[in-house]
Amino acid sequence: MAMKIFSVFFFALLLLASPLLQVARCQSEAEADVGEAVEGGDLGIVGDDVQDFGDSNFGPAPGIETVCVFPKNSAKLVLAGEETELLVGMENVGESPVNVIAIRSSVHFSFDHRMLVQNLTVQSFNNATVPPSVQATFPYIFAVSKYLQPGTFDLVGTIIYEIDQQPFQSTFYNGTIEVAEAGGFFSVESVFLVTLGIALLVLFGLWLQGQFQRISKKTKRAPKVEVGTRSTDASMDEWLQGTAYTQSGAKSKKKK
Repeated sequence: MAMKIFSVFFFALLLLASPLLQVARCQSEAEADVGEAVEGGDLGIVGDDVQDFGDSNFGPAPGIETVCVFPKNSAKLVLAGEETELLVGMENVGESPVNVIAIRSSVHFSFDHRMLVQNLTVQSFNNATVPPSVQATFPYIFAVSKYLQPGTFDLVGTIIYEIDQQPFQSTFYNGTIEVAEAGGFFSVESVFLVTLGIALLVLFGLWLQGQFQRISKKTKRAPKVEVGTRSTDASMDEWLQGTAYTQSGAKSKKKK
């Protein structure tokens, strides 16, 4: 009976876990769609042409300082599937003008920075020039996948620019962000964990009930031992025959 109940609950847990598997599959499809959008989509807020930089890794130029600010979002909270804005500040303390080309970013796992989670929007600029001894601010809007599980991740943002037609890039942010689900307080993962906990508690209660029933049946089936006096007296008489006790008893009977 207990095995049958356990199999039923296990099947129910598999049914509850099936949406999580569907979410994982949709996440991989969504990442593929993001990759296609980056290749041929309209992503620049200033210019329409998006340059593919690939995995190029340029070094920073001397005399260029960058800073990043999350406006009205000091906790750096990012809602999955919704746009988040940050401001990139650049100061040109060099002697040549800087031609800003694009801003890009990526999300990585916090426990292993080498593992890439998602490449975010590449935002291009046209005619964005920062003269010497001038500070400039550039807005950058990005959105992580709506299928990304809530948690802490690392965000790496870089700004790509040219000085005298030579490409450079500077990292304006390399820190953690907190990804939260935009759908509400309860997430799919939390609902699944709560349901799993309730199912385990129910199974534990059924197991305890079965143990109590088994113990009560054993106590009911235990034979009752009745202790009598007749058998004891007969055995005592046989054991005392021929002794001084029986002889004194016989003498007392003759006197009577």
